Amino acid sequence: MSDLTHIDKDGNATMVDVSEKNETARTATAKGSIIMSGDAIKRIAAGGVKKGDVLGVAQLAGIMGAKKTPELIPLCHPLSLSSVKVELAIDEKRSAVDITATCKLVGKTGVEMEALTAVSVAALTVYDMCKAIDKSMHITDIRLVHKDGGHSGEYAAD
Repeated sequence: MSDLTHIDKDGNATMVDVSEKNETARTATAKGSIIMSGDAIKRIAAGGVKKGDVLGVAQLAGIMGAKKTPELIPLCHPLSLSSVKVELAIDEKRSAVDITATCKLVGKTGVEMEALTAVSVAALTVYDMCKAIDKSMHITDIRLVHKDGGHSGEYAAD
């Protein structure tokens, strides 16, 4: 017998039954970065990328990614998100674009996967829009930094 929540007693994959859980306010925040050349960072900051406004497009892509999470992650519950915020910031010293996503809802299950997916999709969008400038970019440090609500309560990364 497994302690894994997505595996039944016979070893089959299953969606967790949340029908008996109480609805609570839930939030999750995830972060990540995409590291690139100084030239790529400067061109993003100056609006000099041929494909357009990198940060604006990536922000929208991250929001859309959060909304599509159950289509991308097997056994993820479809959720009625009440808020998705994606912020991108340039850090010229690290030659990075830092991404933060926060998802909220009132529901029976958490929004950690939606926040993580938002960061991931935003980072992939930055990569796609800038790959002609710098093919050596790398996406890094995607992680959950905070969650609140539900049975397990609050979590804050160190």
